[in-house]
Amino acid sequence: MADSADFQAQSASGAHGTGASSYENNSNGVMLAQALRGAASRGLDRLDAQILLLHALGRPAHERAWLLAHDTDPLPEGAAATFAALCQRRAAGEPVAYLLGEKEFHGLPLTVDARVLVPRPDTETLVDWALQCLKDVAAPAVLDLGTGSGAIALALQQARPDAQVDAVDASADALAVARANAERLGLPVRFRQADWLDGAGTARPDGYALIATNPPYIAEGDPHLAALRHEPAGALVSGPDGLRDIRRIVADAPAHLAHGGWLLLEHGHDQASAVRALLADRGFTEVQSRDDLAGIARCSGGVWRTVK
Repeated sequence: MADSADFQAQSASGAHGTGASSYENNSNGVMLAQALRGAASRGLDRLDAQILLLHALGRPAHERAWLLAHDTDPLPEGAAATFAALCQRRAAGEPVAYLLGEKEFHGLPLTVDARVLVPRPDTETLVDWALQCLKDVAAPAVLDLGTGSGAIALALQQARPDAQVDAVDASADALAVARANAERLGLPVRFRQADWLDGAGTARPDGYALIATNPPYIAEGDPHLAALRHEPAGALVSGPDGLRDIRRIVADAPAHLAHGGWLLLEHGHDQASAVRALLADRGFTEVQSRDDLAGIARCSGGVWRTVK
């Protein structure tokens, strides 16, 4: 993408179809509406462009109506340069959440950057299911595997202040992000660096009432990975069929679940039947799936009952 001055000029040109002269003749500079049209001409989604423009102006992302009411306001020079740089990064595929530095998840404003995956709204399905499973359990011990930004653990802790929530991740960088989010939100989640369930028995000898995880589940070579190239590959890819980490978690989880404890896993859009089969073969009962916001089965889980 060109520099900010060129971006402004092309924005004005795209708005009126009169070339660069329309920009030069506008004594107030580029208007907000023109800047948005310029972003659209470069292929940016309108919502993305609006959010980035608000960010460049130092305004909250929810003030899209403000943009409409002020579409003829001039875009300050400093904000124009910032907006141009943000649009360039977005056009290169960088997630909007990284550009803003935060993402809301289950009502919590989380700080995010390239060290962690961007929390997706569909993962809220996993959190809601977990809360349903725990509704009759007093002071439950809960474990979030592969916590990343801390999204699942922090959402559970916020909804259940009585819960004893642990969260692990193999990445020290991810844990730094998660711990910072917990501190800023004042939520007492216990974080630990570990490879999945390693050391879980020492952390909670009596086992967990629930283990929840959004593990890597994309197969190596999957064409969707190109669109996710800015996010950490280690949190996305899991072997030739995408199930390598899920197999390990399903195999190891029973040793760390209390009697009647739940294991809930997020997975790919076409993996529900395979994950349910893994759970059933391992001896889990009440095996079932939950649909995401699009009506696709994206979470599966089951109950572990200790053999007496």
